[in-house]
Amino acid sequence: MTPSGIRQDASSVTLRDHVAHSVRRYLSDLAGCDTDDLYTTTLRELEIPLFSEVLKHCDGNQSRAATLLGIHRATLRKKLKEYGLQ
Repeated sequence: MTPSGIRQDASSVTLRDHVAHSVRRYLSDLAGCDTDDLYTTTLRELEIPLFSEVLKHCDGNQSRAATLLGIHRATLRKKLKEYGLQ
């Protein structure tokens, strides 16, 4: 894997591939209707499980989780509060 977490091996499915598939499926499920805030909705739907899983991986240590995520601990705490993940 590269430092960005994207696999170089063409036979493996990357996180980017999974996200692209999920976005295509979501847009298909809209059945022609448009959404007015796809960007915010997508970020929220990605960040909630991302933060939850990273915190589990770090045994609840927010400082370690923030470091792993590459964000400031205060930013992580703000997002956790915003998403009700405290």
